[in-house]
Amino acid sequence: MAGKKWATPSSKASHVKQKEVKKPAHSANSVPAAAKTTTRNNTKSQGEPDGQLQLTPSSPDRKQQQRVLDVFRHAFSDTLASPNFTAALQSVKQALYDRDFARAFNNPESLAVYAARWSPTRALCYASVLTGIQKHLELLFTSQGDDDGDGEHEATPESPPQQLHVLSIGGGAAELVALSAFLNANPSLSGAITLLDSGPWATVVTQLTTALTTPPPISKYASAAAKQANTAFVPASHLHPTFLQRDALTLTQAELTSLLGGPTATATPRLITLLFTLNELFTAGGIGKTTAFLLALTAAAPAGSLLLVVDSPGSYSEASVGGGGSDKRRYPMQWLLDRILLGTRREPVVGDEPPGTCWAKLESRDSEWFRLPEGGAGQQQQRLEYPIALENMRFQMHLYRAERASSQGSEDREADGE
Repeated sequence: MAGKKWATPSSKASHVKQKEVKKPAHSANSVPAAAKTTTRNNTKSQGEPDGQLQLTPSSPDRKQQQRVLDVFRHAFSDTLASPNFTAALQSVKQALYDRDFARAFNNPESLAVYAARWSPTRALCYASVLTGIQKHLELLFTSQGDDDGDGEHEATPESPPQQLHVLSIGGGAAELVALSAFLNANPSLSGAITLLDSGPWATVVTQLTTALTTPPPISKYASAAAKQANTAFVPASHLHPTFLQRDALTLTQAELTSLLGGPTATATPRLITLLFTLNELFTAGGIGKTTAFLLALTAAAPAGSLLLVVDSPGSYSEASVGGGGSDKRRYPMQWLLDRILLGTRREPVVGDEPPGTCWAKLESRDSEWFRLPEGGAGQQQQRLEYPIALENMRFQMHLYRAERASSQGSEDREADGE
């Protein structure tokens, strides 16, 4: 069960405007071809805490980021140019507003409209997050065909590219393109990503994979040098996507173990992502089912794996327990996540029982902004272009690493009163 995210069609302040609601994981005028300015100038709200980290693209990154937007523009050129695009977009917005997720995501055409409209900013943001945690990701790199997962391999000109294995729960267009951007910035790396979602995203994934791994269209009148320089964003041999249409909350322990390799000493550690997905798991499945899913994920994760959680910040990510009225209690997603994942460190290893998996928190940020360049006066060369205006976005981020539990560690933690 993992669903897609959307920006609510609201006239509220910008920090509310960019919030997205995803479909439950279980379950404008027509746009011209010429690109328009992408950025809506979403300013910092008065209530935003001081010192909050902002992810703003640096100049050297803008060329790559423009190529990311070009991937979406080429992959969904027919969708963006369709005279029915505006009507289709409004239909998706209305379905999401009504929380009728089946209607919003029941066909590839609606998903293409969604991906063309809301996934580009997400992809750019996720790519920035991956770059920010690269020092942790590098420990997951393995040589292709090597499953020992120690992450210590010295590349040579003759050696195959190292590989990063990813399981993206609720993953779709944005996650695929974000990984591709990370691979583009690390040419010696390849990526194998499994995208798991309940929606029929296979066609969208195929469209994007083609756009990512083939050179973009170029004029037949282009110079020989321009044609030679016109390369794919990622070599086809470096990107290996798989899409599974499944409800994450219905996965069995055996299925999760098959996807992740299990907590064996030889299993390859992976990056596991829940990007704007976990809050909807809590909302749609409840705390009980989502807790069971996270514990099953913990039991299946190879040691050394990373779990990356990105979601809406603050009160946008809360889970409710109890009945209505005064009996209803709301819990922050981050608090629930820590209680579930870090609570696994309390479980002692008994006798000769093989050690299980526990989580250690590596990084945590309650609120960050990802801001697109504004491209104001005198900054024309820095402007990103896309057929539709895109918004800045705010999010929270948490990163955990799977570790082997130990009886000694449990005793020490109990002695410390944890």
